[in-house]
Amino acid sequence: MCQPFPHPGLLDCCARCLIGAPFASLVATGLCFLGVALFCGCGHEALTGTEHLIETYFSKNYQDYEFLIDVIHDFQYAIYGVAAFFFLFGALLLAEGFYTTGAVRQIFGDYKTTICGRGLSATVTGGHKGRGSRGHRQAHSMELVCHCLGKWLGHPDKFVGITYVLAIIWLLVLACSAVPVYIYFSTWTTCNSIANPSKTSASIGNLCTDARMYGVLPWNASPGRVCGQSLLSICKTAEFQMTFHLFIAAFVGAAITLVALLTFIIAATYNFAVLKLMGRGTKF
Repeated sequence: MCQPFPHPGLLDCCARCLIGAPFASLVATGLCFLGVALFCGCGHEALTGTEHLIETYFSKNYQDYEFLIDVIHDFQYAIYGVAAFFFLFGALLLAEGFYTTGAVRQIFGDYKTTICGRGLSATVTGGHKGRGSRGHRQAHSMELVCHCLGKWLGHPDKFVGITYVLAIIWLLVLACSAVPVYIYFSTWTTCNSIANPSKTSASIGNLCTDARMYGVLPWNASPGRVCGQSLLSICKTAEFQMTFHLFIAAFVGAAITLVALLTFIIAATYNFAVLKLMGRGTKF
């Protein structure tokens, strides 16, 4: 809740709240939620489309793609967990941004912080000098609650470490999400060559997409590949086009999420540096 100016007014209160808002954390949270929504939503549907394409065009024997279906279902269940985790983690990092930003701006005197900001600042910087036990007893109950929360949220160094590790893991996720985009792009390129035979010297019948080559199906799968006009007809289906674009959207979502994590790291590192140097007067 905003602390009013000596001349209270709604505009003054709102202006103070805007000044104290952690804009970097707000932007990062928005990017995080957007990226995770794209990655999880589009990735889930793209995996479903891939399952249907494989069982319809590349193999008629269920045993050939039984393991693939199990893997797809496992990934889809993992997507649910990723969505829930990033929703909670993003909200936590946003709360940490609000708390540490309030403490940092109180140090610089940019504005009079809220009760929670003062509670966190006292936690991180080691307490306000000259404040006796009587002052502590007279502290507002809300300030005491926020002071307790500050003991947990007021450690941007720990959030930097956790987010850094998560960013490295997510970089691997981004690389993995590029694999299906490459497979579908290669198939789409082959279909363009079939549709324009004058642009290639190879025979149309020899232009194929082999799912076994990418490890999607075992080598004993039959037929395992589609060639020529049959492949071109698959590429023209709405299901193939939609699945291809969904994988692209999922890849973009993973990239946006990585940018959000890096933004969180930069903002939290800055807050940690200021609180460490200005609050405790030591170098790290």
